[in-house]
Amino acid sequence: MSGGTGRRGAPVPVAATLSNMGWVSPQYSRSQVKKAGKVISRDGAAPQARRDALEVVGNWKSAHSYPLNAIVMNLRKWASDVDADALVAQRIKRLPSIEAKLRRIPSLSLASMQDLGGCRVVLPSLEQVMALERKCLASRQRHHLVTEDYYIEQPKASGYRSDHLVYEYQSDRSPAWSGLTIELQLRTSLQHAWATAVETVGLFTNQALKASQGEGDWLRFFVLASSEFAAIEGTARVPGTPDDPAELRRELTALARELNVVRRLQGYSATLKLVQQELNQTDFFLLTLNIDEGRLTVRGYRDLQRAAADYAEVEGRESGSIDVVLVKTGSVAALHAAYPNYFFDTTRFIHALQNVLAS
Repeated sequence: MSGGTGRRGAPVPVAATLSNMGWVSPQYSRSQVKKAGKVISRDGAAPQARRDALEVVGNWKSAHSYPLNAIVMNLRKWASDVDADALVAQRIKRLPSIEAKLRRIPSLSLASMQDLGGCRVVLPSLEQVMALERKCLASRQRHHLVTEDYYIEQPKASGYRSDHLVYEYQSDRSPAWSGLTIELQLRTSLQHAWATAVETVGLFTNQALKASQGEGDWLRFFVLASSEFAAIEGTARVPGTPDDPAELRRELTALARELNVVRRLQGYSATLKLVQQELNQTDFFLLTLNIDEGRLTVRGYRDLQRAAADYAEVEGRESGSIDVVLVKTGSVAALHAAYPNYFFDTTRFIHALQNVLAS
């Protein structure tokens, strides 16, 4: 892979080739992408081999921005039909998340990873989520639905609850992007609050709780909390949790006290120092979280090319204490609501948990 050649054999820069509209198009074959994924997911790769692989990976994941934007345009309209205040946010998967997923699932190929481009929709109620889901499934858009995962009615063992629809982008006018997949996550605000708390605790304790890796007590606490929230919404409980509501409540209460959950989460929020830059008339936001310093820098961009270049530069020096993501939302307020874990904001989860423990 040395030399970073594209499909036509020409060198491809790290920033990737851009179309006239500013969108990155795929410049490597799927076999090259698959090989690059293997390189970045293994320890001990030669420095030059890793640099070459990162060029390929950077182009491949950036190329998902165009189909993501195209599919989300329809999704925003459907979501607003269900609720004018529906929260819709989109993002390209972070490099550390890609590497971690490839290591966690050795049989998975980067070329077949379906969630490099993702969109999240958060709605107040389960009924609204189901209404939006029906609109998506009944639509006559040409993009092909390839995967449906209903984690609300069939929760993951970790407690994760959200419905996922994966679409394969198809276009005669933009064939370069045809075949790339985009994942839509549809969830309620309560499900979103749970996921936010999981990610926030994972960040502060340096545990991959989101991937079901970490201290047993924390993992069990979130599984139990998810089952309680599922009962509130009238959906299926998480496998492996007590069927008896009283027993479930007792175990959850004991762990919440033992882990001092509420005070810890409130303490995390109190430590945050927020730095905001160039947020007027912004389309894209770059969030850089320094966990050790408790500082979140939010920078706005109108130009995707500039945003992507800055994102690549920060991502290239990301470490265990630095977490960075580039997202597109309608406003700073929507950004906070869509990614509250970056703001250490677990208020919704705390309130829901306190209500459960007090009942």
